[in-house]
Amino acid sequence: MTADSVRQALLEVADPARAVQLQRFFRTGPGQYGDGDRFLGPPVPLQRDVARRFRDLPPGEVEKLVRNPFHECRFIGLTIWCLQVRRRGATPAVRADRAARYLRLREYVNNWDLVDTTAPTLLGEWLLHSGADRAVLDELAAAADHLWSQRMSLLATLAFIRKGQYADTLRLAGTLLSHRHDLIHKAVGWLLREVGKREPEALHEVLRAHAARMPRTALRYAIEKLTPVERKAYLEMK
Repeated sequence: MTADSVRQALLEVADPARAVQLQRFFRTGPGQYGDGDRFLGPPVPLQRDVARRFRDLPPGEVEKLVRNPFHECRFIGLTIWCLQVRRRGATPAVRADRAARYLRLREYVNNWDLVDTTAPTLLGEWLLHSGADRAVLDELAAAADHLWSQRMSLLATLAFIRKGQYADTLRLAGTLLSHRHDLIHKAVGWLLREVGKREPEALHEVLRAHAARMPRTALRYAIEKLTPVERKAYLEMK
């Protein structure tokens, strides 16, 4: 198994017409958040099928995929790592290795779908189960020159939320509350909403303190599951 084998499998299911649509969808124009990204066009279910076929690909070969200029190669490489750390019998050493590689290559985890589908597993679950220092999330959140590192810091905490741990999400959401980019606003609102589903008072405490200054997108995402009366009250604080 090699990275070249994966690329060949992808080429067999490539869809050039869909690739053009994806370049627009993922904002790949000059100055946009996906500037310069390239696509082959196969739908995500087919990409996941390829990842499952090559789930035993050695980590060094996976790294070649993660560094690849085509979006789908990066997606499949990262998905293979997710499969490897979640399989029965995956050791702490394997999880730590994949987390270290993920962090080292995070410049290639450079669009929201890549972050959202992998950060909870490769980073969040590793931190959750290993007892490693979660300060790495604050370091990612402080990476002002890399939007995706900052989104990664938030999305990793989804693994914590699922286990009833909210402190890291709330802290990082506060750190990134005044961020300039809409993709961070959406992530902040989304993660706060997830906290609110499980611990409503924690969400209301944040909203009472910050709704007046929250970006509107973040606020709307955060209050989406509240009652109409509650949503109206928080929106009127803007």
